[in-house]
This record gives sequence, C-alpha cells and structure tokens, in this order.
Amino acid sequence: MHNSVDDLQQALSQHDYIAERGLSVAIYLALKTGKPLFLEGDAGVGKTEIAKVLAAMLDTQLIRLQCYEGLDINTAVYEWNYAGQILHLRLMEREGLSRQALESELFSPRFLLKRPLLQAIEESRDAAAPVLLIDELDRSDEEFEAFLLELLSDFQITIPELGTLKAAQPPVVVVTSNRTREIHDALKRRCLYFWIDYPQFQKELRIVERKAPDVAPMLARQITAFIQDMRSLELFKRPGIAETLDWTAALIALDQNELSLEAVQDTLGVILKYRDDVDMLDAATIQNMLERARVEAQRAG
Repeated sequence: MHNSVDDLQQALSQHDYIAERGLSVAIYLALKTGKPLFLEGDAGVGKTEIAKVLAAMLDTQLIRLQCYEGLDINTAVYEWNYAGQILHLRLMEREGLSRQALESELFSPRFLLKRPLLQAIEESRDAAAPVLLIDELDRSDEEFEAFLLELLSDFQITIPELGTLKAAQPPVVVVTSNRTREIHDALKRRCLYFWIDYPQFQKELRIVERKAPDVAPMLARQITAFIQDMRSLELFKRPGIAETLDWTAALIALDQNELSLEAVQDTLGVILKYRDDVDMLDAATIQNMLERARVEAQRAG
C-alpha cells in the first residue's frame, strides 16, 4: 500500500500513467477504503488503463469483465459444465452409484465453470486480492446492473448447489462507463466516483512523450496541438488519448518528423472512425489546423 497520495501518484507515473491530483486522490481512497472506483468519461481517455496499471503496481492478477447488451449471470458469474456432467453421469451409472452420490459428484467444483466475477471471489480466497475490472457497464442491461449491487456491497456470491462463497479480502474493483446511458444511483452510492476528461495540452504531451519515446519532439508537440484543436470540432466521436497514441505510432512508422497535409490526409482513419467526421476535414480545414498546430508547437517548445 502507498502511504500518501503523492506516493501513489509517483507510482502511477513510474508505470507510465500520468494522473492529475484529483484522480490520484480517488484511486488512493479506493485502495484505502476498499470501495469500488467508478470511472466515467468518453471512450479513449484512459479509464481501462487504470485497472491495468493498478494490477501491475500491486503485482496481482487483473480479471476483466467486458460488459455488453444481454450479459447474464452465466457469462459473468458461473455456469455448470453440462457436457462434462452428462459424460460423468453415464460413467457413474455404469458403476451403479446411488442418487445421492450422483448429485454430490455432478454438482462439485470440478464441473463449475468460473466466470470473471466468481474468479475474483475465488482468487481472493487463494492468493492476493486481484483487480476486478467491470468494463463499460453502461453497455449492459439494467437487470445485470441490479445484480451487481449485492456483489459490490458484500463481495459474495451464492451458488445454490454449493452455498455462499465470500471473498477473504475484497478485490480492488474498477467500474468504467462511457455514459451511453445513466448508471443507477444505487450502484454509484456504493462506489467512489471520478469523471475523467480529455487531457489539457501539457498533460497529453507528457503522455505522448512517455508512451512514444522515439517520437521527434516537434512532431510530439504538433500531434498534441492538432488533436487538441480537433476536439473543438463538432465531431460525432472526438479522438481520445488512445487515438492520439495510435496516430503517433502511425506517423513514426511513416518516418515523419513533422506534420504535413499529406501525412494527415493519409492517416485520418487512425484518428477518426466515422465517415462524416472524415468528410468534415477537407484539405483547407486541415491546412488551417496544421498552421495553428505549428504555432502552438513552437510556443510550447
């Protein structure tokens, strides 16, 4: 455990995650109090990365549940290996075992398929508490969200055939949402909340330089300034930090040391993912943005 917020912030930086003070405080309190950390923000701002960095910092396992519409208990918690049970049942019937023996054999842990939520409970019983990432909760149904309330309160799961399994020590829980729908207040009350916004110029530049140490200094500043300017446009999907880093890697692969009109036009598909957004950036618009990016890069240098 880290002894202070400053200590934690430094540890995050050592793992290449640049976090402002407010986010560092939220993470620190989540670790100290054992409460889940609920992170909201647009896609690509670094919410998922926090769980990965925490697992590395704490030297523990990362267990990820990727949410989607129709997610249910069988996929998220557990289900029985029915095919294995049937095969075992036939073998046991040949041996003439009693009904009671059959049931105890069939509904035993050997036939239990553990999904992420149960894995997080079991892992904390056998080893160090893992980091449980419940990613993009807003994509799941409200029924599944309601199921999580008990888990996040008591960190226990009841399996009718085996009883109640409780975590020996609560996992470190990170819940993320892109806010495509509102998450119910009952779940938010069980968590510490933090909104992650798009980074300002200096912070994003530090991220680019840290994640892509081979990037030319002028190119790093121009990329950051261009992306910052692009986010001010009325786009269907503004580029996040993930797109900034992908674009940086693409430009490095193309041996670019500075931004040019041709380089931007050739790589727009790395930053923008919708045709209407791409069509909005014609040659004249890109050229104007390039000129502003160059001025900002010179000022920052």
